Amino acid sequence: MAVAPAAARPRPGGGRLFIIVGLLLAVLAFGAVFLIGGTGGGAALGGPNTTVVIAKQQIPIRHQITSADVETAKISLSGNATTDKLYTNTTDVVALISEVNISKGTVLSADMLARDVNLVPTGLAPAYLPLAKGYVAMTIPTGEQQGVAGHISLGDYITVIASSSLAALGGDIKKAATISKTVFTNVRVIGLGPASTGVTSASGGAQAGGGTGGQVSGVASSLTIMLTQCDAEYFTWFLNNMTVRYTLESFKDYLEQPPQAPDPSCPAITAAGGVSGKQVDARYKFSALS
Repeated sequence: MAVAPAAARPRPGGGRLFIIVGLLLAVLAFGAVFLIGGTGGGAALGGPNTTVVIAKQQIPIRHQITSADVETAKISLSGNATTDKLYTNTTDVVALISEVNISKGTVLSADMLARDVNLVPTGLAPAYLPLAKGYVAMTIPTGEQQGVAGHISLGDYITVIASSSLAALGGDIKKAATISKTVFTNVRVIGLGPASTGVTSASGGAQAGGGTGGQVSGVASSLTIMLTQCDAEYFTWFLNNMTVRYTLESFKDYLEQPPQAPDPSCPAITAAGGVSGKQVDARYKFSALS
């Protein structure tokens, strides 16, 4: 009667060899993943390391962005992602116009923003302008010489100079002396029209004065500004009785952000009480210059 041979016993240490080989392969695989992540093939280990600008709050379409709307955050980029169209500093997006509705926490890119509100589709435009309480929008005339040769653009701040003889003040003031005086400062421009100055999307292309990628249609014929109703009355008086010219302020002199609360000197539209030459002279002291 034949007897089956006994099963061969495994050699001591054979299983341990397979375990060691497996551990070595795992270490090599981990190292490969780390190297790929560090060279742009995937998200690098160590957490977010790219600073970008994000929406601090919900931003509606056709809204001019202020510093209160944005903040910076750190994110991780993976794959072939780049920062070419992203922003790394909040000052880069202030005064740009949102072309779409932007949710809180969204990373802002140049495809979402424009430099000219006229380039943003009007179909989804809000029913009102983003004016602070007590402020109004007013359209004033401009031209090449009056408006700094078309260099005034959306979001800029201008000063206003009024010039005339003192006789324009009326009343007992009949002096023939001609005076010029700055009557408004830090006047914010919130619209251009009907011509534009060649500006285009924030993603690049034409800039003010010409270039490619945008349509150049000449110097704007009007500026829409934001001011109180009281100042609007004075501005109207100057337009009707004096020669008015504008100067463009340096961006370093701009207000840190547009007015967010009523002006104490004119807290409501109903605070405007009318203007004549007498009120103008009392406020601006034109006759004291002669």
